[in-house]
Amino acid sequence: MTDAEDRKPQSDEARSAFTPPSGVAAPAEAESSTTSEFAVPEGLAVPATGTESETTSEFAVPDGLDVPPPPSEGAEGSAFSTPSTYSAKQTAAFTPASGIPLVSLAKDVPWQDRMRTMLRMPVTERPAPEPVQRHDETGPAVPRVLDLTLRIGELLLAGGEGAEDVEAAMFAVCRSYGLDRCEPNVTFTLLSISHQPSLVDDPVTASRTVRRRSPDYTRLAAVYQLVDDLSDDETHVSLEEAYRRLAEIRRNRHPYPGWALTLASGLLAGAASVLVGGGFLVFVAAAAGAMLGDRLAWLCAGRGLPEFYQFTVAAMPPAAIGVALTLAHVDVKASAVITGGLFALLPGRALVAGVQDGLTGFYITASARLLEVLYFFVGIVAGVLTVLYFGVQLGARLNPDAKLGVSDDPLWQIAASMLLSLAFAVLLQQERSTVLMATLNGGVAWVVYGAMHYTGDISPVASTTAAAGLVGLFGQLLARYRFASALPYTTAAIGPLLPGSATYFGLLGIAQNEVESGLTSLTKAVALAMAIAIGVNLGSEISRIFLRIGSAEKRRAAKRTRGF
Repeated sequence: MTDAEDRKPQSDEARSAFTPPSGVAAPAEAESSTTSEFAVPEGLAVPATGTESETTSEFAVPDGLDVPPPPSEGAEGSAFSTPSTYSAKQTAAFTPASGIPLVSLAKDVPWQDRMRTMLRMPVTERPAPEPVQRHDETGPAVPRVLDLTLRIGELLLAGGEGAEDVEAAMFAVCRSYGLDRCEPNVTFTLLSISHQPSLVDDPVTASRTVRRRSPDYTRLAAVYQLVDDLSDDETHVSLEEAYRRLAEIRRNRHPYPGWALTLASGLLAGAASVLVGGGFLVFVAAAAGAMLGDRLAWLCAGRGLPEFYQFTVAAMPPAAIGVALTLAHVDVKASAVITGGLFALLPGRALVAGVQDGLTGFYITASARLLEVLYFFVGIVAGVLTVLYFGVQLGARLNPDAKLGVSDDPLWQIAASMLLSLAFAVLLQQERSTVLMATLNGGVAWVVYGAMHYTGDISPVASTTAAAGLVGLFGQLLARYRFASALPYTTAAIGPLLPGSATYFGLLGIAQNEVESGLTSLTKAVALAMAIAIGVNLGSEISRIFLRIGSAEKRRAAKRTRGF
């Protein structure tokens, strides 16, 4: 059977509808062509492409629609590149296929909370990047953006900021210049950041070492303002402008001169001695010892001695003045003089930062900070114990079982606590606009502690935790109100709660060979210090619970640290 015989005969309808009319020549390939109901009518001319395999299909594109040609081989894109139709401005968030709930980050939320929320997510679950506004046609200069990010993180870490907040600031800077696939990493002395444009591109990594630390909260506030401006879509800050502002922040002098810092250390020690029951003479003696120790510490720093020896030297003058008053049989509380001097030296700032890093999952940084606190504490112990040992050998009768009293007038206690917080704020080089709020916050902390411990007869650890938690809560609310760091509002306010008296009695017991009672007092001091740090962090977390910073799935730190 031939092909012509095997071919299906045409129906009458097909023959009448599609056969050429009379006078029109049939195509040359009439013998091998078929007439179908899907054939193109004669009046519609389809341009020939010149290929032998050309077919006419019902899926062919009509003539009036122009389809852009496919990209050439040289400009072929990657399967991981962003689609051309993607618009980050119109896309509010990103929902992965795994079913993670949609994360909504409001624009009126401070950048700290927005960046912290995204840092706690994997890269694939982060919201879509915001539109880039601050780069030229060739795109952002990735190495310069990473360098700017590291320099900003260095200032924050050197100023005492927590590791999580430093990472949030670094991520905010990179994201503001369009580098959304960035992973910052902060340890105690090393900052690093890595940017990978896509999964098929090589990452760019940079790092920077932090070698000097200075508690300058004025500089810290200026860096926060810079990061806030970079994160604001309405404020266009170029790379050159950001570098210029960062250089100005570095060149700015401290807001208080050296003599003001020395006077502040004396006022802090004097106010602390009043809190533990001292009078006017005790106030003067404690202030004089603290100022003398501060000057000796400055002298050691100028000679290049490490901070361990600076703390050791600074702890000796208050203890020496207390022993001298005891040997002179002056009717004063020598223990109050020594306790006041210890208040000015206890590293409360580093302790709070170390515990905060541990609670947020940065265990390496937390271990390093707490080890630094331990070294400072050992330096203070060495200085005080040396003086107390020689004092005991000379016949000074210091009673480790003596109980430090408090003033009968609560107003004097509140005034002394506020003076202590004020002096502490000056020592931390805070802005003048934040000193008043930190002072009031310190007064509130002492009111809560005194009401719970002295009036309600509650344990000092629980009272300290509650007071420190209120300090952290108020500090976070004030910081969110001003879009700034919470450290200036919390660190100085915890000054009245520092365990100076427990530390002194522990050292005195060890100096007089009463090791058991001494270790008991030192254990109490450690418990109070941990209560302060945990209370401040707990108050900060409670404040974030009531702030609108995203969905309920934003907090992944606990899940990460538990390992599942």
